[in-house]
Amino acid sequence: MTRTLILGGARSGKSTRAEALLLDQPDVLYLATGGHREDDADWARRIALHRERRPAGWRTAETVDLVPVLADGTDPAPVLIDCLGLWLTTVMDQADAWDDAAWEQGAARAVEQRCAELAEAVRHTGRRVVAVSNEVGLGVVPATAAGRRFRDTLGRLNMAVAEAADQVLLVVAGQAMTIKGGGRPATG
Repeated sequence: MTRTLILGGARSGKSTRAEALLLDQPDVLYLATGGHREDDADWARRIALHRERRPAGWRTAETVDLVPVLADGTDPAPVLIDCLGLWLTTVMDQADAWDDAAWEQGAARAVEQRCAELAEAVRHTGRRVVAVSNEVGLGVVPATAAGRRFRDTLGRLNMAVAEAADQVLLVVAGQAMTIKGGGRPATG
């Protein structure tokens, strides 16, 4: 079993790299965390391109309920989570964490708890996991408090999942560098 976190910027090739790590697996459960966006043709096109790349035998579940999937001992298929940033967006939506007052009145604790639960689920799963996330430490400082809150929270989530992972890769311009571990080569 291997737990791999793949980090990278937007359009860096991180999802393609994640898929390549599992191409030798006949059955993969692809956990798509992005959801649907009504009236967004560009988003629909991006989702369609992701689906077309996947092998026919892979299953897809559109969900942000990741902890039970990682805890499921009845399904041995490897799991590909794409991506933690979109997962966090939904978690913050559910907690009303974009609102400054709500953040101070409990949303921060609720989001922090969900992030901790996810990192622990990654640490303790019996399944092979490849998780994709956006590296936020290399970008600009967001102009809004809500933007900074998201960036900071995703950074902490990435650190927690990286700590739970056996391997961490950073993808830049389609090239993967091993940050942690090395049981499997970064090339795929």
